[in-house]
Amino acid sequence: MRRALPLLLLLSCARREEREQARPPAGEVWLSRQQLDSQQMRIGMIDEQQIASTLEAPGRIAFDDLRVAHVFAPVSGRIVKIDAAPGQQVRKGDPLVEIESPDVGAAFADLGKAEADLAAAERELKRQQELVEAQAAAQRELDQAENAYGRARAELARARRRAELFRLRGLDGVTQRFSLRSPIDGEVVARAANPGTDVQGQLSGGAAPELFTIGSLDSVWAFADVYEADLARVTLGASVRVKVIAYPDRSFPGRIEWISSTLDPVTRTARLRCTLGNPDRALLPEMYATVSIATPARKALIVPRSAVLHVGEERVVFVQTGTSENGLLRFQRRRVALEESEGDLVPVKSGLQAGEAVVISGALLLSGML
Repeated sequence: MRRALPLLLLLSCARREEREQARPPAGEVWLSRQQLDSQQMRIGMIDEQQIASTLEAPGRIAFDDLRVAHVFAPVSGRIVKIDAAPGQQVRKGDPLVEIESPDVGAAFADLGKAEADLAAAERELKRQQELVEAQAAAQRELDQAENAYGRARAELARARRRAELFRLRGLDGVTQRFSLRSPIDGEVVARAANPGTDVQGQLSGGAAPELFTIGSLDSVWAFADVYEADLARVTLGASVRVKVIAYPDRSFPGRIEWISSTLDPVTRTARLRCTLGNPDRALLPEMYATVSIATPARKALIVPRSAVLHVGEERVVFVQTGTSENGLLRFQRRRVALEESEGDLVPVKSGLQAGEAVVISGALLLSGML
């Protein structure tokens, strides 16, 4: 009886070791073929295929530079009347704001003074020429008269150009009101002018503030930043689809029209631009966007989207790695890195190799068994 106890103890330890050896290691699930069939799990081999993938890049919406105008006041003065409101459609030449400005009267006064000075300089030049011919004056005095005449002509030309700026707007020397008009057809996107505000004019040499932004939103630009490593996949004329946060169920089509020839030294990205039709004005400047760029077809290792599980921040698949010693099928959970794709087949960056078998249906059940 005493000899039987150690024998039973040895048998018990052997069975325990056998059970421990038959237990799957961490990250694996073992199933029999009957269990696999009963759960209707499907396994498929993965391989390389020709795919037409897309490249996603962060971007933003901006004005089409040829369809926007930033309007500044050419004269200094006080705003006395506002003729355009934000959102209002204006035509080229429509009044935006009236400014009461002494620059208007001063411009015509300068013109009159310049004309009088030129006439006086011309008379003096003629008189000096007659005196020199009669040998009644020195050549030096004639040279001075010619210089004064040249300066007077230059001053008159300057005064005429300045006065012409106001005449083109239908003004004359009687009024001191200047009407600032729209330079293009479009919509008043922004206005920084209020009645009674004093403004600095560009002709005064100061820092003139922008009073109006006039733009057309019928078409806008989308800019995107593409990383240096992805530049070889991007070509001029490639089609793009743009999405914005405001309209998650919509995408806006376009084509790449320009790719920067330089990289940003900090972000190591190149900027590209495409034009988007915007007839309903859903896209607004400065919206953040996601730009999906169609890239040429290429050969890549792909995995069905149904095989991919999201576990926290990771994406994993279950790979069949053979059989255990007791004949059970072994499935290993493996982390994979995938490219962004909207189709049912997802390109694999790392984590899998061609010819491996993955669970393409029922992977969620395996995840629950871990």
